[in-house]
Amino acid sequence: MIRAVLFDLGGTLHCADNPPGREIWFADRLLNRLADYGICLDATPEELAGRLRVNAEAYKHETEESLLELPPPVIWNDYYLKEYRIGRERLAPLAEELSFLYDYERVRVMRRPHLRETLEELQSMGLHLGLISNIISTSVAPHFLEEYGIDGFMECVILSSRTGCRKPGAEIFRVAERALHLAPEEFAYVGDTLSRDVRGVRNAGWHTAIQIENPSVAHRDVGMKELGLAPDYKIRDLQEIPGIIREINQRGNSQQYDGRGNHP
Repeated sequence: MIRAVLFDLGGTLHCADNPPGREIWFADRLLNRLADYGICLDATPEELAGRLRVNAEAYKHETEESLLELPPPVIWNDYYLKEYRIGRERLAPLAEELSFLYDYERVRVMRRPHLRETLEELQSMGLHLGLISNIISTSVAPHFLEEYGIDGFMECVILSSRTGCRKPGAEIFRVAERALHLAPEEFAYVGDTLSRDVRGVRNAGWHTAIQIENPSVAHRDVGMKELGLAPDYKIRDLQEIPGIIREINQRGNSQQYDGRGNHP
């Protein structure tokens, strides 16, 4: 029986796009903020935007192998800004702020339709709700939840930036199990990727994987279908979730007893 529904953040509770010029605007924003702290980089916004794109992909690739999230000063010094040799100690006072800006402003973010209504319905069904997200900032996810007016629904907020472990590894899911005192078979998880979300559910042995459509991340799932990886349910809108959970739980209840009211 499903007793908890947990969600991914990016691509699931909200979607993002990258309008023309956004990367360069964001790079200029970073250059100015670094300069406020006396860190002046010898780079144009165009040059920094290109390096951020390449370096962030390199970091993402490495963490997908290690399943570890590194501390912000390490991320920014050793990966995102590695060519500038700034130093971890020098970056430490502002590394979380840079991570917040990266996750909040780098792309244009828009919450999914029917977000609050879906959570209200799930909560009215007596379900525990929470969040599991791979994210480099410790503060931006709580900020998003408050901004969307849904922070009160989330009984646990599990972030790779706080735990040090990432999806699709099982350990970040174990943190949620301990937080809610529930067994793997009592969880459903909603995410947008096969490679991190559905794969993570399978690694953790959770009951149900629900994948919400997000064409912008299809490139991250290349080769996953060939491995036989597929969600239990695929949806286009968050409001489909309550009906799915009802169906699962009703089916489970009907299988608990045989026709004479006895356990099979």
